[in-house]
Amino acid sequence: MKRSYKRIIIILIIVIAAALVWIFFFHKIGEPVKLVSEKPTRGYIAQSVTATGRIEPEDTVTVGSQVSGIIKNLYVDFNSQVKKGQLLAELDKSLLQATVDQIKGNLQNAQSQLVFQKNNFDRQSQLYKVDAISKADYDSAVNTYAAAKASVESVKAQLRSAEKNLSYADIYSPIDGVILNRNISVGQTVAASFNTPTLFIIAKDITKMEVQANVDEADIGDVKPGDRSSFTVDAFINDQFGGTVKEIRLHPSVSANVVTYTTVINAPNNDMKLKPGMTANIIIYTKEVNNALLIPAKALAFIPDSSLMKDYQIVGRVARKGKRNTGGGTAGNPAANQVSHTAKSRKDTTGVPKQHALVWVVQGKKLVQKRIQIGLNDNTQVEVLSGLTAADSVATGISGGGIAGANASASPGGSPFLPQRRRGGGGRSR
Repeated sequence: MKRSYKRIIIILIIVIAAALVWIFFFHKIGEPVKLVSEKPTRGYIAQSVTATGRIEPEDTVTVGSQVSGIIKNLYVDFNSQVKKGQLLAELDKSLLQATVDQIKGNLQNAQSQLVFQKNNFDRQSQLYKVDAISKADYDSAVNTYAAAKASVESVKAQLRSAEKNLSYADIYSPIDGVILNRNISVGQTVAASFNTPTLFIIAKDITKMEVQANVDEADIGDVKPGDRSSFTVDAFINDQFGGTVKEIRLHPSVSANVVTYTTVINAPNNDMKLKPGMTANIIIYTKEVNNALLIPAKALAFIPDSSLMKDYQIVGRVARKGKRNTGGGTAGNPAANQVSHTAKSRKDTTGVPKQHALVWVVQGKKLVQKRIQIGLNDNTQVEVLSGLTAADSVATGISGGGIAGANASASPGGSPFLPQRRRGGGGRSR
Protein backbone atom coordinates (compact mmCIF):
# COMPACT_ATOMS: atom_id res chain seq x y z
CA MET A 1 0.00 0.00 0.00
CA LYS A 2 2.79 2.36 0.94
CA ARG A 3 4.67 1.47 -2.21
CA SER A 4 1.63 2.18 -4.38
CA TYR A 5 1.13 5.49 -2.64
CA LYS A 6 4.72 6.54 -3.29
CA ARG A 7 4.40 5.58 -6.94
CA ILE A 8 1.34 7.79 -7.33
CA ILE A 9 3.16 10.72 -5.70
CA ILE A 10 6.17 10.32 -8.04
CA ILE A 11 3.90 10.23 -11.09
CA LEU A 12 2.12 13.40 -9.95
CA ILE A 13 5.43 15.19 -9.40
CA ILE A 14 6.58 14.23 -12.91
CA VAL A 15 3.31 15.42 -14.45
CA ILE A 16 3.44 18.73 -12.57
CA ALA A 17 7.10 19.27 -13.58
CA ALA A 18 6.29 18.55 -17.22
CA ALA A 19 3.39 21.01 -17.10
CA LEU A 20 5.59 23.71 -15.60
CA VAL A 21 8.28 23.15 -18.24
CA TRP A 22 5.68 23.39 -21.01
CA ILE A 23 4.17 26.58 -19.52
CA PHE A 24 7.45 28.40 -18.96
CA PHE A 25 9.49 27.22 -21.96
CA PHE A 26 7.19 26.12 -24.75
CA HIS A 27 3.86 27.80 -24.31
CA LYS A 28 3.84 31.37 -25.64
CA ILE A 29 0.90 33.62 -25.19
CA GLY A 30 0.01 35.04 -28.59
CA GLU A 31 0.42 38.72 -28.99
CA PRO A 32 -2.59 40.64 -30.29
CA VAL A 33 -2.59 41.19 -34.05
CA LYS A 34 -1.97 44.81 -35.01
CA LEU A 35 -2.26 46.46 -38.39
CA VAL A 36 0.67 48.65 -39.51
CA SER A 37 -0.24 51.57 -41.74
CA GLU A 38 1.33 54.74 -43.15
CA LYS A 39 0.04 57.86 -44.83
CA PRO A 40 1.26 58.92 -48.30
CA THR A 41 3.93 61.61 -48.29
CA ARG A 42 5.22 64.17 -50.78
CA GLY A 43 8.81 63.82 -51.94
CA TYR A 44 11.39 63.04 -54.60
CA ILE A 45 11.65 59.76 -56.48
CA ALA A 46 13.89 58.73 -59.35
CA GLN A 47 14.83 55.82 -61.55
CA SER A 48 18.56 55.43 -62.03
CA VAL A 49 21.26 53.37 -63.69
CA THR A 50 24.56 52.59 -61.97
CA ALA A 51 27.88 52.07 -63.71
CA THR A 52 31.61 52.44 -63.25
CA GLY A 53 34.04 54.42 -65.36
CA ARG A 54 37.22 56.46 -65.52
CA ILE A 55 37.82 60.17 -65.32
CA GLU A 56 39.67 61.68 -68.27
CA PRO A 57 40.36 65.22 -69.56
CA GLU A 58 37.89 66.44 -72.16
CA ASP A 59 40.63 66.94 -74.77
CA THR A 60 44.19 65.62 -74.90
CA VAL A 61 46.85 66.08 -77.58
CA THR A 62 49.73 63.70 -78.23
CA VAL A 63 52.91 65.54 -79.23
CA GLY A 64 55.39 63.57 -81.34
CA SER A 65 58.42 64.08 -83.56
CA GLN A 66 58.62 63.86 -87.36
CA VAL A 67 62.39 63.52 -87.43
CA SER A 68 64.86 61.24 -85.68
CA GLY A 69 67.58 62.45 -83.39
CA ILE A 70 68.92 62.71 -79.87
CA ILE A 71 67.11 64.81 -77.25
CA LYS A 72 69.44 67.72 -76.54
CA ASN A 73 67.30 69.92 -74.27
CA LEU A 74 64.06 69.56 -72.28
CA TYR A 75 62.22 72.68 -71.16
CA VAL A 76 59.13 71.19 -69.45
CA ASP A 77 58.31 68.37 -67.06
CA PHE A 78 55.27 66.54 -65.68
CA ASN A 79 52.38 68.87 -64.68
CA SER A 80 54.00 71.88 -66.37
CA GLN A 81 51.59 74.55 -67.56
CA VAL A 82 52.32 75.34 -71.21
CA LYS A 83 51.09 77.86 -73.78
CA LYS A 84 50.46 77.35 -77.46
CA GLY A 85 53.75 77.74 -79.40
CA GLN A 86 55.94 77.26 -76.31
CA LEU A 87 59.21 75.34 -76.88
CA LEU A 88 58.99 71.99 -75.11
CA ALA A 89 62.11 70.13 -76.23
CA GLU A 90 64.97 70.33 -78.73
CA LEU A 91 66.70 67.61 -80.75
CA ASP A 92 70.37 67.64 -81.69
CA LYS A 93 70.49 69.63 -84.95
CA SER A 94 74.06 68.88 -86.10
CA LEU A 95 73.16 66.26 -88.72
CA LEU A 96 70.09 68.15 -89.90
CA GLN A 97 72.09 71.38 -90.18
CA ALA A 98 74.80 69.55 -92.14
CA THR A 99 72.18 68.34 -94.60
CA VAL A 100 70.92 71.90 -95.05
CA ASP A 101 74.45 73.20 -95.66
CA GLN A 102 75.13 70.44 -98.20
CA ILE A 103 71.99 71.22 -100.16
CA LYS A 104 72.79 74.93 -100.09
CA GLY A 105 76.13 74.08 -101.75
CA ASN A 106 74.31 72.01 -104.35
CA LEU A 107 72.00 74.96 -104.99
CA GLN A 108 74.90 77.33 -105.59
CA ASN A 109 76.39 74.83 -108.05
CA ALA A 110 73.07 74.45 -109.87
CA GLN A 111 72.62 78.23 -110.06
CA SER A 112 76.14 78.58 -111.47
CA GLN A 113 75.37 75.97 -114.13
CA LEU A 114 72.15 77.84 -114.91
CA VAL A 115 74.07 81.08 -115.54
CA PHE A 116 76.56 79.27 -117.79
CA GLN A 117 73.85 77.50 -119.78
CA LYS A 118 71.88 80.73 -120.17
CA ASN A 119 74.92 82.50 -121.66
CA ASN A 120 75.56 79.52 -123.92
CA PHE A 121 71.94 79.54 -125.03
CA ASP A 122 72.12 83.27 -125.86
CA ARG A 123 75.20 82.72 -128.05
CA GLN A 124 73.73 79.72 -129.80
CA SER A 125 70.52 81.64 -130.42
CA GLN A 126 72.38 84.52 -132.16
CA LEU A 127 74.44 82.11 -134.29
CA TYR A 128 71.33 80.19 -135.27
CA LYS A 129 69.62 83.38 -136.43
CA VAL A 130 72.45 84.03 -138.95
CA ASP A 131 72.54 80.35 -139.97
CA ALA A 132 75.99 79.89 -138.42
CA ILE A 133 74.96 76.68 -136.61
CA SER A 134 72.63 73.86 -137.36
CA LYS A 135 69.16 73.37 -135.93
CA ALA A 136 70.43 70.37 -133.95
CA ASP A 137 73.07 72.48 -132.16
CA TYR A 138 70.45 75.10 -131.34
CA ASP A 139 68.02 72.48 -129.96
CA SER A 140 70.79 71.03 -127.82
CA ALA A 141 71.50 74.46 -126.31
CA VAL A 142 67.76 74.96 -125.58
CA ASN A 143 67.53 71.57 -123.86
CA THR A 144 70.65 72.11 -121.76
CA TYR A 145 69.40 75.52 -120.60
CA ALA A 146 65.95 74.10 -119.65
CA ALA A 147 67.61 71.26 -117.74
CA ALA A 148 69.75 73.74 -115.80
CA LYS A 149 66.63 75.71 -114.76
CA ALA A 150 64.87 72.50 -113.66
CA SER A 151 67.92 71.46 -111.67
CA VAL A 152 67.87 74.75 -109.75
CA GLU A 153 64.18 74.31 -108.89
CA SER A 154 64.81 70.73 -107.77
CA VAL A 155 67.65 71.69 -105.44
CA LYS A 156 65.54 74.55 -104.04
CA ALA A 157 62.80 72.03 -103.16
CA GLN A 158 65.38 69.82 -101.45
CA LEU A 159 66.58 72.81 -99.47
CA ARG A 160 63.06 73.66 -98.35
CA SER A 161 62.55 70.06 -97.19
CA ALA A 162 65.86 70.01 -95.29
CA GLU A 163 65.10 73.35 -93.62
CA LYS A 164 61.64 72.07 -92.64
CA ASN A 165 63.19 68.95 -91.07
CA LEU A 166 65.61 71.21 -89.25
CA SER A 167 62.68 73.19 -87.84
CA TYR A 168 61.09 69.93 -86.63
CA ALA A 169 64.03 69.51 -84.27
CA ASP A 170 62.31 72.12 -82.08
CA ILE A 171 59.21 70.61 -80.42
CA TYR A 172 56.49 73.21 -79.71
CA SER A 173 53.19 72.93 -77.83
CA PRO A 174 50.18 72.93 -80.17
CA ILE A 175 47.71 74.06 -77.46
CA ASP A 176 47.45 75.72 -74.05
CA GLY A 177 47.33 73.05 -71.39
CA VAL A 178 49.11 70.86 -68.84
CA ILE A 179 51.76 68.21 -69.47
CA LEU A 180 50.20 64.92 -68.35
CA ASN A 181 52.99 62.64 -69.48
CA ARG A 182 56.60 62.96 -70.62
CA ASN A 183 58.09 59.93 -72.37
CA ILE A 184 61.59 61.27 -73.12
CA SER A 185 64.72 62.35 -71.29
CA VAL A 186 67.82 64.30 -72.27
CA GLY A 187 70.17 62.10 -74.29
CA GLN A 188 67.45 59.69 -75.41
CA THR A 189 67.38 58.76 -79.10
CA VAL A 190 64.12 59.39 -80.92
CA ALA A 191 63.53 57.16 -83.95
CA ALA A 192 60.80 58.38 -86.30
CA SER A 193 61.48 56.00 -89.17
CA PHE A 194 58.28 53.93 -88.97
CA ASN A 195 55.97 55.35 -86.29
CA THR A 196 55.80 58.84 -84.86
CA PRO A 197 57.14 58.54 -81.30
CA THR A 198 55.05 60.04 -78.49
CA LEU A 199 57.06 62.65 -76.61
CA PHE A 200 54.38 64.40 -74.53
CA ILE A 201 50.67 64.12 -73.73
CA ILE A 202 49.03 67.49 -73.08
CA ALA A 203 45.59 67.98 -71.49
CA LYS A 204 43.84 71.04 -72.85
CA ASP A 205 41.91 72.06 -69.70
CA ILE A 206 41.80 69.94 -66.55
CA THR A 207 39.12 72.15 -64.99
CA LYS A 208 36.74 70.44 -67.44
CA MET A 209 36.90 66.69 -67.06
CA GLU A 210 34.67 63.93 -68.34
CA VAL A 211 33.70 60.52 -67.02
CA GLN A 212 33.69 57.65 -69.47
CA ALA A 213 31.13 55.28 -67.96
CA ASN A 214 30.61 51.70 -69.11
CA VAL A 215 26.82 51.24 -69.18
CA ASP A 216 25.37 47.75 -69.59
CA GLU A 217 23.36 47.04 -72.74
CA ALA A 218 20.32 46.21 -70.57
CA ASP A 219 20.31 49.75 -69.18
CA ILE A 220 21.54 51.85 -72.11
CA GLY A 221 18.04 52.15 -73.61
CA ASP A 222 16.93 54.44 -70.76
CA VAL A 223 19.99 56.70 -70.88
CA LYS A 224 20.00 59.77 -73.11
CA PRO A 225 22.08 62.97 -73.49
CA GLY A 226 21.14 65.59 -70.92
CA ASP A 227 20.36 63.16 -68.09
CA ARG A 228 21.62 64.29 -64.69
CA SER A 229 24.38 62.23 -63.12
CA SER A 230 26.31 62.01 -59.86
CA PHE A 231 29.43 60.05 -59.01
CA THR A 232 32.01 59.43 -56.31
CA VAL A 233 35.70 58.60 -56.41
CA ASP A 234 37.70 56.59 -53.89
CA ALA A 235 40.04 59.49 -53.16
CA PHE A 236 37.14 61.64 -51.89
CA ILE A 237 34.63 59.06 -50.75
CA ASN A 238 32.53 61.59 -48.81
CA ASP A 239 32.26 64.04 -51.74
CA GLN A 240 29.65 63.70 -54.43
CA PHE A 241 30.35 65.18 -57.86
CA GLY A 242 27.74 66.09 -60.43
CA GLY A 243 27.54 66.12 -64.21
CA THR A 244 25.32 65.55 -67.22
CA VAL A 245 25.36 62.92 -69.94
CA LYS A 246 27.14 64.38 -72.97
CA GLU A 247 26.99 61.53 -75.48
CA ILE A 248 26.52 57.79 -75.87
CA ARG A 249 29.11 56.27 -78.19
CA LEU A 250 27.74 53.73 -80.62
CA HIS A 251 30.83 51.52 -80.65
CA PRO A 252 30.25 48.67 -78.14
CA SER A 253 32.82 47.11 -75.83
CA VAL A 254 32.63 43.35 -75.25
CA SER A 255 34.32 41.73 -72.27
CA ALA A 256 33.52 38.18 -71.09
CA ASN A 257 30.39 38.24 -73.29
CA VAL A 258 29.16 41.39 -71.51
CA VAL A 259 28.32 44.25 -73.88
CA THR A 260 28.71 47.81 -72.60
CA TYR A 261 28.52 51.22 -74.23
CA THR A 262 30.78 54.13 -73.38
CA THR A 263 28.67 56.97 -72.01
CA VAL A 264 30.48 60.30 -71.68
CA ILE A 265 29.50 62.51 -68.73
CA ASN A 266 30.63 66.12 -68.32
CA ALA A 267 32.31 66.70 -64.95
CA PRO A 268 33.26 70.27 -63.93
CA ASN A 269 36.52 70.26 -61.95
CA ASN A 270 36.91 73.82 -60.74
CA ASP A 271 38.29 72.72 -57.37
CA MET A 272 40.85 70.48 -59.15
CA LYS A 273 40.01 67.46 -56.99
CA LEU A 274 39.41 65.13 -59.92
CA LYS A 275 42.52 63.70 -61.53
CA PRO A 276 42.86 61.79 -64.82
CA GLY A 277 42.52 58.04 -64.46
CA MET A 278 40.46 57.99 -61.24
CA THR A 279 37.78 55.31 -61.00
CA ALA A 280 34.27 56.71 -60.65
CA ASN A 281 31.13 55.04 -59.29
CA ILE A 282 28.34 56.63 -61.30
CA ILE A 283 24.59 57.03 -60.93
CA ILE A 284 22.68 58.26 -63.98
CA TYR A 285 19.15 59.49 -63.21
CA THR A 286 17.05 58.45 -66.19
CA LYS A 287 13.70 59.59 -64.73
CA GLU A 288 13.05 62.02 -61.89
CA VAL A 289 9.92 63.40 -60.25
CA ASN A 290 9.79 66.08 -57.56
CA ASN A 291 6.90 66.54 -55.12
CA ALA A 292 5.42 63.16 -56.00
CA LEU A 293 2.83 61.43 -53.83
CA LEU A 294 4.69 58.45 -52.38
CA ILE A 295 3.75 55.30 -50.50
CA PRO A 296 6.04 52.52 -49.22
CA ALA A 297 6.68 49.79 -51.79
CA LYS A 298 5.71 47.15 -49.22
CA ALA A 299 2.14 48.50 -49.37
CA LEU A 300 1.83 46.89 -52.81
CA ALA A 301 2.90 43.56 -51.33
CA PHE A 302 0.54 43.57 -48.34
CA ILE A 303 -2.35 41.10 -48.35
CA PRO A 304 -4.59 40.85 -45.26
CA ASP A 305 -5.58 37.42 -43.98
CA SER A 306 -8.58 36.14 -42.08
CA SER A 307 -6.95 36.81 -38.68
CA LEU A 308 -7.87 40.47 -39.11
CA MET A 309 -11.57 39.79 -39.59
CA LYS A 310 -12.33 39.87 -35.87
CA ASP A 311 -11.00 43.44 -35.61
CA TYR A 312 -11.68 44.87 -39.08
CA GLN A 313 -14.34 44.72 -41.71
CA ILE A 314 -12.41 43.73 -44.83
CA VAL A 315 -13.81 44.97 -48.13
CA GLY A 316 -12.02 42.95 -50.79
CA ARG A 317 -10.37 39.57 -51.24
CA VAL A 318 -8.23 38.25 -48.38
CA ALA A 319 -5.73 35.47 -47.95
CA ARG A 320 -6.39 32.44 -45.79
CA LYS A 321 -4.95 32.48 -42.29
CA GLY A 322 -1.34 31.38 -42.31
CA LYS A 323 -0.91 32.51 -45.91
CA ARG A 324 0.33 36.01 -45.16
CA ASN A 325 2.84 36.73 -47.86
CA THR A 326 4.52 39.52 -49.66
CA GLY A 327 2.62 39.16 -52.89
CA GLY A 328 0.56 41.60 -54.89
CA GLY A 329 -2.86 43.05 -54.65
CA THR A 330 -4.76 39.83 -55.48
CA ALA A 331 -4.70 36.70 -53.37
CA GLY A 332 -2.95 33.70 -54.87
CA ASN A 333 -0.70 35.80 -57.11
CA PRO A 334 2.34 36.93 -55.10
CA ALA A 335 3.86 38.78 -58.06
CA ALA A 336 0.76 40.67 -59.12
CA ASN A 337 1.88 44.04 -57.77
CA GLN A 338 5.52 43.88 -58.86
CA VAL A 339 5.28 46.60 -61.49
CA SER A 340 8.22 47.86 -63.51
CA HIS A 341 8.26 51.38 -64.86
CA THR A 342 9.30 51.76 -68.48
CA ALA A 343 7.86 55.19 -69.21
CA LYS A 344 9.89 57.84 -70.98
CA SER A 345 11.75 60.50 -69.03
CA ARG A 346 9.65 63.28 -67.61
CA LYS A 347 9.74 66.17 -65.19
CA ASP A 348 6.21 65.80 -63.83
CA THR A 349 3.46 63.23 -63.60
CA THR A 350 2.21 63.59 -67.19
CA GLY A 351 2.86 61.47 -70.22
CA VAL A 352 3.25 58.17 -68.34
CA PRO A 353 1.45 54.96 -69.39
CA LYS A 354 -1.25 53.98 -66.90
CA GLN A 355 -0.09 51.21 -64.57
CA HIS A 356 -2.31 49.77 -61.90
CA ALA A 357 -1.78 48.20 -58.51
CA LEU A 358 -3.88 47.25 -55.50
CA VAL A 359 -3.45 48.59 -51.96
CA TRP A 360 -5.43 48.33 -48.73
CA VAL A 361 -6.67 51.55 -47.12
CA VAL A 362 -7.54 51.70 -43.41
CA GLN A 363 -10.84 53.54 -42.80
CA GLY A 364 -11.50 53.30 -39.07
CA LYS A 365 -12.41 49.65 -38.51
CA LYS A 366 -12.65 49.03 -42.22
CA LEU A 367 -9.91 47.69 -44.46
CA VAL A 368 -10.80 48.63 -48.04
CA GLN A 369 -9.01 47.41 -51.15
CA LYS A 370 -8.32 50.20 -53.66
CA ARG A 371 -7.07 50.15 -57.23
CA ILE A 372 -4.52 52.91 -57.86
CA GLN A 373 -2.38 54.15 -60.72
CA ILE A 374 1.35 54.18 -60.06
CA GLY A 375 4.45 55.63 -61.72
CA LEU A 376 8.05 55.30 -60.62
CA ASN A 377 9.01 52.48 -58.28
CA ASP A 378 12.46 52.46 -56.69
CA ASN A 379 11.71 49.31 -54.64
CA THR A 380 11.50 51.45 -51.48
CA GLN A 381 8.84 53.96 -52.45
CA VAL A 382 6.22 54.04 -55.18
CA GLU A 383 4.81 57.12 -56.90
CA VAL A 384 1.02 57.31 -56.83
CA LEU A 385 -0.52 58.98 -59.87
CA SER A 386 -4.15 58.62 -58.82
CA GLY A 387 -6.41 56.70 -56.48
CA LEU A 388 -5.05 57.99 -53.15
CA THR A 389 -4.80 61.26 -51.27
CA ALA A 390 -2.40 62.45 -48.58
CA ALA A 391 -5.16 61.90 -45.99
CA ASP A 392 -5.50 58.17 -46.70
CA SER A 393 -3.87 55.60 -44.44
CA VAL A 394 -2.34 52.69 -46.39
CA ALA A 395 -1.78 49.30 -44.74
CA THR A 396 1.79 48.04 -45.04
CA GLY A 397 1.87 44.97 -42.82
CA ILE A 398 0.78 43.09 -39.71
CA SER A 399 2.55 42.91 -36.37
CA GLY A 400 1.93 40.53 -33.48
CA GLY A 401 0.02 37.30 -33.64
CA GLY A 402 3.24 35.29 -33.40
CA ILE A 403 4.78 36.77 -36.53
CA ALA A 404 6.42 39.80 -34.93
CA GLY A 405 5.59 42.12 -37.74
CA ALA A 406 6.84 39.93 -40.56
CA ASN A 407 4.63 41.57 -43.13
CA ALA A 408 5.52 45.02 -41.88
CA SER A 409 9.15 44.60 -42.73
CA ALA A 410 8.94 42.32 -45.73
CA SER A 411 10.15 43.62 -49.05
CA PRO A 412 7.85 43.39 -52.08
CA GLY A 413 10.04 40.99 -53.94
CA GLY A 414 9.51 37.73 -52.08
CA SER A 415 12.59 35.82 -51.02
CA PRO A 416 15.84 37.81 -51.05
CA PHE A 417 17.55 34.73 -52.47
CA LEU A 418 15.51 34.81 -55.67
CA PRO A 419 17.02 36.61 -58.71
CA GLN A 420 15.98 40.26 -58.87
CA ARG A 421 14.60 41.85 -62.01
CA ARG A 422 17.10 44.14 -63.73
CA ARG A 423 14.49 46.55 -65.02
CA GLY A 424 12.91 47.55 -61.73
CA GLY A 425 11.85 51.04 -60.85
CA GLY A 426 15.20 52.45 -59.81
CA GLY A 427 18.70 51.97 -58.62
CA ARG A 428 19.55 49.27 -61.15
CA SER A 429 23.14 48.16 -61.11
CA ARG A 430 25.25 46.52 -63.71
